Amino acid sequence: MVSGEAPQAAGSVRVDVWIWSVRLTKTRAQAAAACRAGHVRVNGERAKPAQNLRAGDEVRLRHAGRDRIVVVSKIVKKRVGPPVAVDCFVDNSPPPPPRETAIQVPVRDRGAGRPTKRDRREIERLQGLHGAQSPQRAARRGRDTTT
Repeated sequence: MVSGEAPQAAGSVRVDVWIWSVRLTKTRAQAAAACRAGHVRVNGERAKPAQNLRAGDEVRLRHAGRDRIVVVSKIVKKRVGPPVAVDCFVDNSPPPPPRETAIQVPVRDRGAGRPTKRDRREIERLQGLHGAQSPQRAARRGRDTTT
């Protein structure tokens, strides 16, 4: 054993290496950064990059705006292809949320200048901002905001 190297139990591998090996992250650096940031949990506990991982452990990874919950079924130490990677874990993740459809905002011509008051009101109406008024502004206009 080389001095400074942590002893590994038989059948275990570092968390960051395994996450990268089974293609849950694109790079090992991303996997290590996710561990350091607290986005990786092993069996409910926050994991450091060098923590050992064994078969049967549950890994929770927050990556790319999505929670991945996987149970380790095989230990791999080197990066494997996608067909092999799928066999290394059982995915218990919730389905990904549906992608939000982008609202089509009309594009103003460059050089058209500042929008007029009418243009601005049309933009606000399209963005859904036209009905929002502060209570102070409504009171100045003599409207009742308690109902």
